[in-house]
Amino acid sequence: MPEELPERQFNIQTTPEIMMGVYSNFANVSHSDYEFTITFARVDHEVEEGEVPGVVVSRVNLSPRFMRELMDAMQDNFSKWQTREGIRDLPEFRVTASPRSRRANASAAALELERVADPLDRGRVGAEEVDEPSRRIGVDEIARR
Repeated sequence: MPEELPERQFNIQTTPEIMMGVYSNFANVSHSDYEFTITFARVDHEVEEGEVPGVVVSRVNLSPRFMRELMDAMQDNFSKWQTREGIRDLPEFRVTASPRSRRANASAAALELERVADPLDRGRVGAEEVDEPSRRIGVDEIARR
């Protein structure tokens, strides 16, 4: 029986500027036979006529295999976010009472969240661990606006 290899840990270095990230409110996904490309942009939705001005803030090329893993990680994190937001919208957590009562309800909500989603799960994408992926991965919402 072959020995199992220990899980590898990645030591990924970055600069403070890259850790800060960029804001995007628009994304375009394209593909070729060999790769997917996601272009992130910041657009001005306040313009009511003519062309909508925008600027590309980042462009990422991914292999098809990594794209599938990224989509799975995004779906997993979006599902966890929806669950958390759904709990916040329950009537028993909508409080207009005293701050003390609000703290008690917030504590109960936090306990429920721990049961629903593992708080240490920070979203694995391929072999890389992504910090707070639900905030860092944009989705093309422009068609809905």
